[in-house]
Amino acid sequence: MWIIYAVSSSIFSGLTSVLASYSSKLNKSDSILLTTIRTLVILLLSFVVTIFCGNISDIKELNMKNIIFLILSGISTTLLWIFYFKALDAGDVSKVTPIDKTSIVITLILSSIFLKEKITTIKVISIILVSFGTMLTINKPKEKSTNNKWIIYAILTAIFTSTTTIISKVGLNNINSYLATFIRTIVVFIILIIIIFITKKYKDIKELDSKGLRIVIYSGITNTLSWLFYFKALQNGEASVVFTIEKLSIVVTILLSVIFLKEKLNKKQILGIIIIASATALLMC
Repeated sequence: MWIIYAVSSSIFSGLTSVLASYSSKLNKSDSILLTTIRTLVILLLSFVVTIFCGNISDIKELNMKNIIFLILSGISTTLLWIFYFKALDAGDVSKVTPIDKTSIVITLILSSIFLKEKITTIKVISIILVSFGTMLTINKPKEKSTNNKWIIYAILTAIFTSTTTIISKVGLNNINSYLATFIRTIVVFIILIIIIFITKKYKDIKELDSKGLRIVIYSGITNTLSWLFYFKALQNGEASVVFTIEKLSIVVTILLSVIFLKEKLNKKQILGIIIIASATALLMC
């Protein structure tokens, strides 16, 4: 079942990337404010799921290790989100997402060091193919851009994406994944609220139009589903495998960005998508 959860997570993660990019283009507001609104949606939905599944009472069973690592997971998640949506503000989603997904290599190494997961031949081959396919999907602009900050933001996103996975895997030990999602979302939301009040970004909320706000809410819903499925898979499966399977989201992201955001898709990107899908299928066999 954890493989199904991982695949489901990748689908909703891809939808989230496209919706987030679309909302940033519709709204003039800062990406941190949009991320805060999105996080509020996740917080409310994850709370409802936790209550509905009857897991809120498990909070009394949390030990200090769980709490510390869930807080660290929330901090790391906040950083990766800030960098990710900053990258989306400055670059196309079809360029940012592939660089972000190269974090699978970092995750493989970290999971081996800290989680004692075995580095198998299948894992190495799959990750090499996914990385190669990812590079092929990067659509280089015809004209050189003078603003390459999105590259730095995307690389930082990859780093914090990997560390978040490892930290979260440790924090999920012996606790319900839905409850863990809710707790770490509280941490993320508190940090973002502090940031927007310090920077006074809350004033930009008046610039949100109704359509843009709806898209942000939709991205919050898909993000919630992505998280719930991802941490359910992470709790039962190997971090390096779950993380790599989730990277199928790049296929969803690029295809949807072509359909709805009118971004160009060339032959090299099509080949990259085929390689990524094939490599992930190999990993799941």
